[in-house]
Amino acid sequence: MTITGRAAADRESKVRPRVSPKPTAKADLLVLGIAAALATIVLGAQQTPSPPLTAAQAGSGRVVYDARCASCHQPDLRGGAEAPSLSGAGFRSRWLTRSPEELTAYVQAAMPPTGARLSGVDAINVSAFLITTNRTPSGVPAPAALAPPAATVTAKPAPKRGLTVLGHIDNYVPVTEEMLKNPPPGDWLMARRTYQAWSYSPLDQITRANVANLRLAWIWAMNDQDGANQPMPLVHNGIIYLVGTGGTVEALNGKTGDLIWQAEVGPGEAVSIGSMRNLAIYEDRLLIATTDARLVALDAVTGRQLWETTIANRSKGFANSGGPIVIHGKAINGLGGCDRYGPDRCFISAYDVGTGNLAWRFNTIAQTGEPGGDTWGELPDNFRKGGETWIAGSYDPELNLTYWGTAQAKPWMHASRGTTARDAGLYTSSTLALNPDEGKLVWHYQHAPGESLDLDEVFERVLVDVDNQKTLFTIGKAGILWKLDRRTGAYLGHHETVFQNIFDSIDPKTGVPTYRPDIIEQRVEQWVQSCPSTEGGHNWQAMSYHQPTGVLIIPLSQSCMEMSGRRIDRQEGGGGAGADRRFFEMPGSDGNVGKLAAYNVSTMKEEWNYQQRAPFLTSVLSTGGGLAFVGDLDRRFRAFDVRTGAIVWETRLGTSVQGFPVSFSVDGKQYVAVTTGLGGGSPRNVPRTIAPEIKPPDSGAALYVFEVPDPH
Repeated sequence: MTITGRAAADRESKVRPRVSPKPTAKADLLVLGIAAALATIVLGAQQTPSPPLTAAQAGSGRVVYDARCASCHQPDLRGGAEAPSLSGAGFRSRWLTRSPEELTAYVQAAMPPTGARLSGVDAINVSAFLITTNRTPSGVPAPAALAPPAATVTAKPAPKRGLTVLGHIDNYVPVTEEMLKNPPPGDWLMARRTYQAWSYSPLDQITRANVANLRLAWIWAMNDQDGANQPMPLVHNGIIYLVGTGGTVEALNGKTGDLIWQAEVGPGEAVSIGSMRNLAIYEDRLLIATTDARLVALDAVTGRQLWETTIANRSKGFANSGGPIVIHGKAINGLGGCDRYGPDRCFISAYDVGTGNLAWRFNTIAQTGEPGGDTWGELPDNFRKGGETWIAGSYDPELNLTYWGTAQAKPWMHASRGTTARDAGLYTSSTLALNPDEGKLVWHYQHAPGESLDLDEVFERVLVDVDNQKTLFTIGKAGILWKLDRRTGAYLGHHETVFQNIFDSIDPKTGVPTYRPDIIEQRVEQWVQSCPSTEGGHNWQAMSYHQPTGVLIIPLSQSCMEMSGRRIDRQEGGGGAGADRRFFEMPGSDGNVGKLAAYNVSTMKEEWNYQQRAPFLTSVLSTGGGLAFVGDLDRRFRAFDVRTGAIVWETRLGTSVQGFPVSFSVDGKQYVAVTTGLGGGSPRNVPRTIAPEIKPPDSGAALYVFEVPDPH
């Protein structure tokens, strides 16, 4: 573990090595998406091949697949998010040319990527199901042919819906538009607390001087079973509103931890990554975007459902992990799961808080004849995919602009999606500035035109006035901190926060990057190295702007990868991420995956950094007491001195600390809250391959609330 100060080497050099050190033999054994090495591990001692796979095994494998695999790879095997397609030409060319034992070895050694692995029998049966399915002419499941004997099928219970615990919040105070603009100091009313997305609490009772006395006030257990747990609690007038996996919404007494009411909005099971990262509140309405792409309004007083509207059709792969923000009585929400081929495309949309009626929609993928429609080369409209907005946006009330980041084009590598590095693919990997009343685009800035390695720029947009200039800061998976003029979108500067070798240079006047030649010239089924990996740089764990000292405190990750694009079938319902990856340690990191660093908003220079083996898996919460709170994979929750980066308090919790810490007050007393949980895509999966000695428990999702005891 190291701390370095201003004297740390500046990473703003113009040119990067084209190729980083190759993965070690150890890293090669930890390939995700490639079976050969894993097959050697599992099958090395096997003397003879297994008997032929049978229809009965395939039928039983379908049951296991539906229960353990379909939430990520989808019931129709098309894949989604980071889960690859398990059907089509890419799968057939990779696996049907090999022995069934190799596929079984990979399934048993690596699947699922989080939680308990499949047993040997289950792995054999799932492999039989996949192989049999992909031998059908269409390459999609044939339910009648593969149905297992009725006695082996266990029906899943219907998910619970509606109020499951009745209760009432007394003396509720409606949340006004003015309160959203200027929240009470003790409240946390939206994603990252303020429209400007600072993740900063002005509360200052807990300080560097007394934080050593911080202790646990209470714990609330959460659901472990239905996806990744990465929530941000809302707090209003001492009431905590919490969304858990599967769509469980709860109102808790912030002082005692007592449950007031509980509602189930669904889907009641893991969908896609399974996490929901924020709620919204306005007047007497609590707004929840569900993982299966619905928007639900609950009565904040009782938990009773008021309305529900469908954002997008879940059967076409759409999903959500980011909730809404409310502007002028409209709930504005993004969308995920936009990687399937077909006429539907990704969008940001707004809904009337009172009725749930659609107010406007802005499509994030430009089609032929539209502005930006000529940036996809010769690719037909039905195959232009990606542009998800799975992190809640921010808002400038003075300019009346809301700012959203967009994800990369799909499939991940341009060789797989049928474009070139010269085809920018608007509006992917961009910052969008929209009028919140009409949804009209005012300006856009594309950070990574033609992005080709799943290093997108979808994350938080932090709004700070610097030297009398309205600026916007954001950082994506490439680990580059960008500074834009938020009036116009003009590029103002950048800083490289971790080692990167994707771009040979970045134009100092425009910010336009130049990719390495081998990235430009990539081909399908050829490995391309890059630093950082899909873990980021920076990922969903939000930075914090500490206003008193003028620094951005950013959780970062240090890992590298090789990526190989697959051949993708151009057919309705196909698509997906379409790439294999293998990961290795970042050069110069000394094996430290986690990095926490502070950057001056005026100079963009690094003030300090702290590095450790375990990745940081929460956003940063900074406070008026001069503290920055953050949690990690190794169960540690810490407070850092904002000025120096020194650790001033720490504790160890039940499992991986992940989510969005918040601070609030009840009856004049300050509290700090954070969640633990499981799952979460690359930020969880990559460390499993390069830091396998870190083993948090596979249970223990909970909300922890801390206080400094009153003096006696």
